[in-house]
Amino acid sequence: SGAPPVPYDRAPFTPAALGDPDMGAAADVLARERGLGRERQDAYAARSHARALAAHAEGRFDAEVVPVGGLTRDERARRLDPALLARLPSAFTPGGSVTAGTASPVSDGAAAVAIVPEHVRARLGLPGLRLVGGLTRGCDPRLPGWGPVPAVRELLARTGRTTGDLAAVELVEAFAAQVLAFTDALRLPDDDARLCADGGALALGHPWGASGAVSVVRLFSRLVRAEAPAGSLGLAAAAVGGGLGVAGLFEVVR
Repeated sequence: SGAPPVPYDRAPFTPAALGDPDMGAAADVLARERGLGRERQDAYAARSHARALAAHAEGRFDAEVVPVGGLTRDERARRLDPALLARLPSAFTPGGSVTAGTASPVSDGAAAVAIVPEHVRARLGLPGLRLVGGLTRGCDPRLPGWGPVPAVRELLARTGRTTGDLAAVELVEAFAAQVLAFTDALRLPDDDARLCADGGALALGHPWGASGAVSVVRLFSRLVRAEAPAGSLGLAAAAVGGGLGVAGLFEVVR
């Protein structure tokens, strides 16, 4: 008996006292605090879609896609008109700079990554990626998009590498503002050819629980399938709701 339970909109990431913002609102705050203007965000999103469209046209996703129900390619990306992007209203907070065009779309997806001992890989004679190192680091839960920055900085320091050593970088593009905060902190140009070279989550979607594996699969395609020499390094990283960043450094083995 009694009134039916009222469902919450989403599960909390952190205790309310520590700050538990919605991801879109948090991206607006991050953009404001890091001085990331609307024009840069729009330009990055348009570039992500353009790169994804080019990758589709050139068949660079074909080898990693498993057909489901007769579908052989993602429904996205799409051509973004800069003039249309500029007219989109704030999506999450009044006066905010994040719009539907600079946020990753709601999507479904799945990915699989097989981890095997080195002796098994060598016996099979197959190339692959070796996990050089990985870690998770925390950040202010009110700015969860910042998480990849401390994670990647420490990972590179621990492994004795720098961004100049990386052949490919896959950062989950939850929001353009989040990516730009990362590129500024790591002193990478917005259009770095190594960063999400075939587009990212802004264009292809961000299926929660799968995006990390998708990033590793993408590194495999970009490095192993593309015949990158042994020793080439790839970095995968993502921000996590609640104030976490996760990063993994991988090396091509042949």
